[in-house]
Amino acid sequence: MSELCFSFLFLVFISIPLKVTSQDINADRNVLLNLKQQLGNPPTIQSWTPSSSPCDWPEINCTANSVTEVHLRDKNITAPIPPTICDLQNLTLLDLAYNYIPGEFPPLYNCSKLQTLDLSHNYFVGPIPDEIDRLSTLVYLDVGANNFSGNIPPSIGRLSNLQTLYVYQNLFNGTFPKEIGNLTNLEILGMAYNEFSPMRIPQEFGLLTKLLYLWMTRTNLVGEIPESFSNLSSLQHLDLAGNNLEGPIPGRLFTLNLTHVYLYHNNLSGEIPRPVEAMNLVEIDLSMNSLTGSVPEDFGKLQDLDLLNLFSNRLTGELPASIGLLPALRNFRVFRNNLTGILPPEFGLHSKLEGFEVSQNQFSGQLPENLCAAGVLQEVVAHTNNLSGEVPESLGNCRTLQTFQLHNNRFSGEIPRGLWTAFNLSTLMVSNNSFSGKLPSELAWNMSRLEISDNKFSGEIPSTVAWWANLVVFEASNNLFSGRIPKEITNLSSLTTLLLNGNDFSGELPSEIISWRSLTTLDVSNNKLSGEIPAAIGSLPDLLNLDLSQNQFSGEIPPGIGNLRLTSLNLSSKRLVGRIPSQLDNLAYENSFLNNADLCADDPTLKLPDCNSKLHESKGFSSRHLAIILTFAILVILAIPVLSFFIVRDYRRKKRRQYLATWKLTSFQRLDFTEGNILSNLTENNLIGSGGSGKVYRIIINHSNESVAVKKIWNSKKLDYKLEKEFLAEVEILGSIRHSNIMKLLCCISGEESKLLVYEYMENQSLHRWLHGNKRRGSVYHTVLDWPTRLQIAVGAAQGLCYMHHECPTPIIHRDVKSSNILLNSEFKAKIADFGLAKMLTRHPSSHSTSEVAGSFGYLAPEYAYTTKVNAKVDVYSFGVVLLELVTGREANNTDQNMNLVEWAWHHFSEDKPIVEILDPGLRESSFLEEMIMVYKIGIRCTRASPSKRPSMKEVLHALRSCCPEGGQGAEKKVSDIDVAPLLGSVTGTYLSGYKNGKKGSEEDDSMIYDKV
Repeated sequence: MSELCFSFLFLVFISIPLKVTSQDINADRNVLLNLKQQLGNPPTIQSWTPSSSPCDWPEINCTANSVTEVHLRDKNITAPIPPTICDLQNLTLLDLAYNYIPGEFPPLYNCSKLQTLDLSHNYFVGPIPDEIDRLSTLVYLDVGANNFSGNIPPSIGRLSNLQTLYVYQNLFNGTFPKEIGNLTNLEILGMAYNEFSPMRIPQEFGLLTKLLYLWMTRTNLVGEIPESFSNLSSLQHLDLAGNNLEGPIPGRLFTLNLTHVYLYHNNLSGEIPRPVEAMNLVEIDLSMNSLTGSVPEDFGKLQDLDLLNLFSNRLTGELPASIGLLPALRNFRVFRNNLTGILPPEFGLHSKLEGFEVSQNQFSGQLPENLCAAGVLQEVVAHTNNLSGEVPESLGNCRTLQTFQLHNNRFSGEIPRGLWTAFNLSTLMVSNNSFSGKLPSELAWNMSRLEISDNKFSGEIPSTVAWWANLVVFEASNNLFSGRIPKEITNLSSLTTLLLNGNDFSGELPSEIISWRSLTTLDVSNNKLSGEIPAAIGSLPDLLNLDLSQNQFSGEIPPGIGNLRLTSLNLSSKRLVGRIPSQLDNLAYENSFLNNADLCADDPTLKLPDCNSKLHESKGFSSRHLAIILTFAILVILAIPVLSFFIVRDYRRKKRRQYLATWKLTSFQRLDFTEGNILSNLTENNLIGSGGSGKVYRIIINHSNESVAVKKIWNSKKLDYKLEKEFLAEVEILGSIRHSNIMKLLCCISGEESKLLVYEYMENQSLHRWLHGNKRRGSVYHTVLDWPTRLQIAVGAAQGLCYMHHECPTPIIHRDVKSSNILLNSEFKAKIADFGLAKMLTRHPSSHSTSEVAGSFGYLAPEYAYTTKVNAKVDVYSFGVVLLELVTGREANNTDQNMNLVEWAWHHFSEDKPIVEILDPGLRESSFLEEMIMVYKIGIRCTRASPSKRPSMKEVLHALRSCCPEGGQGAEKKVSDIDVAPLLGSVTGTYLSGYKNGKKGSEEDDSMIYDKV
């Protein structure tokens, strides 16, 4: 009996845990199924069913038959996370990264065992809550790549178990706390790309003695690097780039301040090992700050140092020779400083050096002999120094070399033969030195940029130039080249720039140049070329700069040159004859035909003879002609007093009439109102806006409540010259063109003290207000524009610009395209407005250049930084910014990471991140995802740095219409089936350096950015 009782009790005892465990997993399954429903039943987690165990679901990990880990990364979740997820009582890991989760920081404070929380790459907003310390068991926290804002609370310093903290790439605009220094277990701290208030690095950060990785790029840091960093004995990766740090780099920054070392009373043998603190650092990036002083000698002690970036600072003095001895150094970048002395000669001899960039300093002496000793060197960028001597012969055997830039130095001798043909070399820039020798018969197969101007190269261009098929830029100006320009050079179909000026070339210019379809600049001036100018030049569609001056060309100017959209033209000092093309007869080309005595023009604006006049051929006057002239002169003298009387009288009458009739109306459309209707309603009650040129009013003009918009400029009697130019430009352009996507100018009214422009009224005002007004508190523009409406607006605006660029009798450059200048009517039809900065190309020759930068920051094309010459591609760039605004919802000058919108979009593009991450969070229609991605790519293409790489507005319009489901042929055609590759092209290389998923990406010398994109 006793044995039976014992057996029964034993069975009861062992069944209790099984029953409890079964209840636990059932409860967890119910929690997860409820969670799935609250998340909107995402199709990506359809394996969650009531009939299976959660431990068998791919996204779930269990321990002891209880759910401990939930992995929902990249599951297309668009709903907020409910607090019921914390009903999983043993949850230790929650991964929600790479979704579209909105709302504030999720309420997870009841997850009492949570150790890992990843919320990165979502749409969270608002501040990090003060009660964050309630998640006291956290070891890993990642909230990067969201829209969190405000301050980081001091309470985060109470998460004593935290080892990893990522808050990078948010909208934090407040402060971060010194209490982070209390996280003594912290190993990784990533705070990069946040626009914090200007802050010094807290001294308390020196208490993070276990820290391995510190990433604070572009966090608005100021002041000096604290001395307390010498306590960071475990640090391996330090990145403080892109801030406003100043002062010297502390000499003892990476060395523990040991005060006592006791080694007596031991039995030690062998060498004393080097201090661990001098061994840890692998990467140091202090670039793009304002640091001063010299490069510390202590850098030479960092035996594991792989990357050293000190570029774009104000460092002075010489480089420590010990840096050249570092055994692990692969990337060394100190360009754009004020460093002097010689380069350490042992660079590359002791390490596998890959990148060596020392440009824009004051280094002297020779280039180190052994840079490619390890056979992995990729970049030598040493331009703009005082370096001299010959290029080391060893570099001629460096097959891995990709770019070699020594321009603006004092080098001499010949380029090593092997360097010309280095297998991977794509860029060779050695201009402005004293190199000599001849061009090789062979060139590296991948060479795209060859710049050898201002040297002493001689001989002929070899006929094998035809094999240099990938060449895009060939600059060989001001050398000693001679002979004929070989016709084989016309085989280079990828050329955009060809400079052969300042040599001794003779013979004719090759005529078979139709393959130069991409050429934008051709300069063969200051040679001895002869014969006629090839007519094919007039058929080069992208040619902007043409200089054939100081040669011996003869014959007529080919008429086709007049059809080119040239920003500069020089045909001076030649033997040209006949008529110049009529399109070139304007003041933009007043210095283009000097010293050509036999040229003439049909209707001369320039200082050229009239082709229709024979007066200049007369040898003299007969007596009859002299008598006629004398009689005419006497009559004129007698008539002057009489004419003067009538002129003065009429002038006084005219002035009196002008004084009485103050206002004058000039109509461009049929009007149903008078100037009286307008003038009587210019009151503050009707004011709807104001800008740099004046005020804008909405005025009702009839009983049907039809309205017009009136722009009033000049509120003082003293007329501003700039406003006068804007007024005349807008009246001339809008008064002469008609297009449904361009603002209709009804009339202008001129008075003594002000001028009025009367437009059709646009009920929905500007695109900028609809995209960005809803982000401002109290805005009435609270409705998010859906994607079909945005695409309709993009197509409409593109149609207006396409008409201006390609269909107007006189092409127009707007020069201030932006979302606030795209207005919307009651049906959200887009119209281009505000032509105050626009210019007509042929009617106003000055439209080819401008004395000041016009337009709006954030929308300005890069070429404004280095030239006043502009063409229609500046509008394409600005329109590309508008497209990026439409797909991202971000303002042109207001993004995270301390970048403008274009830099931010290219930064994201260069890291190959999913495009959906940067789309406007207000657009939830997944059915339009393909169209949005396509428009994003078009915006990227439009904002390329090089004007020649941007599409025309005609191409942009075609691509945008292809994105419309109902547009073009075949309404059912999918966006993915549309071939827009000719527009999008390909983007190689990295536009901006940065980080991906919290890890360092590839670095690029910004002097090479425009070469690669």
